[in-house]
Amino acid sequence: MTDGIDTATTDAYLRRLGVERPARPTLDALRELHLRHLRTVPFENLSVHLGEEIVLDEKRLLDKVVEARRGGFCYELNGAFGALLTALGYDVTLLAARVYGEGGRLGIPYDHLALRVRTEGGGDWLADVGFGSHFHLPLAVGERGEQRDPAGVFRVAEAEADAAGVRGGHEAADAADLDVLRDGRPVYRLETRPRTLADFTAGAWWHRTSPHSHFTRSLVCSRVTEDGGRITLSGRRLTRTAPDGTRQERETGSDAEVLGIYRDEFGITTDAVPTVRGGGTGG
Repeated sequence: MTDGIDTATTDAYLRRLGVERPARPTLDALRELHLRHLRTVPFENLSVHLGEEIVLDEKRLLDKVVEARRGGFCYELNGAFGALLTALGYDVTLLAARVYGEGGRLGIPYDHLALRVRTEGGGDWLADVGFGSHFHLPLAVGERGEQRDPAGVFRVAEAEADAAGVRGGHEAADAADLDVLRDGRPVYRLETRPRTLADFTAGAWWHRTSPHSHFTRSLVCSRVTEDGGRITLSGRRLTRTAPDGTRQERETGSDAEVLGIYRDEFGITTDAVPTVRGGGTGG
């Protein structure tokens, strides 16, 4: 999926995550990398509202995540993480997904980018560090039973026909779309056909510009905390969610306080407080 990233960039990425370079591409190492990514690199859409360009180019994504120490949304976070995993010897495939919305309706094509990762020994795992509140540890792609995770009970199931009567693939079980469910509710529908980063350009553009995209209507910065909870800054509302799901919310005050939270809780330094620009920002 990649031409490869150099050793210096790989080492800098690992330093940001606070992990040592794994000796081999094992499942245990993947689990550690996945969890550390969720704790360290925030899911955020600040670029949408700061008027920053979002380009799905591997070097640009790595520059943002590693050099600028920013986060991003799915295309950026999973794009960068996939490049890191490939550099560490994992076999990585980019997969497209459509997110379930209100009324069980599926979102646009290329709505979401996730990763299928093959570890040493041949196991296939679903990795996703770019969905916000989601599983903390990779899911076994081939497992059809319940998979317990700190974030809930997940399941990967063969998808039924969609509104157009299509199951995906070519009606073969191993090519059919897969539904990823959390606590019994479908989260997104995953296609199993390999994709390239450039395939997601239209989806990223839509999410960055459309008035119907939740990314243009709201401002979010969020990460998993060390105790397995979550901290989220939505506009000026700060929410701390404990591992048991209890929430503490408060409105922040001055611009200086908001900028301090971005800096101290998410490692993001910015000169101006982002504000929601609304949909139709152009592209």
